[in-house]
Amino acid sequence: MEKRDKASISERRTSEEDMSVYRAAAKLQQEQEAKLLLCRKEKAWEIARQAAALLKTNFGAERVAVFGSLLRPDCFTRWSDVDIAAWGLALGDTFRAIGAVMDLGEDIEVNLVDMNTCRDALRLIIEQEGQEL
Repeated sequence: MEKRDKASISERRTSEEDMSVYRAAAKLQQEQEAKLLLCRKEKAWEIARQAAALLKTNFGAERVAVFGSLLRPDCFTRWSDVDIAAWGLALGDTFRAIGAVMDLGEDIEVNLVDMNTCRDALRLIIEQEGQEL
């Protein structure tokens, strides 16, 4: 009986040590993921500003705004994209403008909404939640 108690104590100790190692590794991984996410978010904002400058300079956009997950800290993930809306694009330039902003993000997808042609429901959301660049 005494052997069994010693084995049980030893198993518990090992288990506690294993859990301690696991917790430390999990914490380190969380910290690294948080740093990577912060870098990705900073890169996404940089791309959004570049897109705004490009759309205003090359395509005559009157206004450009970012909307979506980039504006919501709890919603932005490592899979998030950059959502941009532009006002005042010439109808013939829409597809070229979409292609131009898509080329800005190598590892982050960029989506452009032309406010001249978007659905009313999306327009309302962008008008309410968008942040002008």
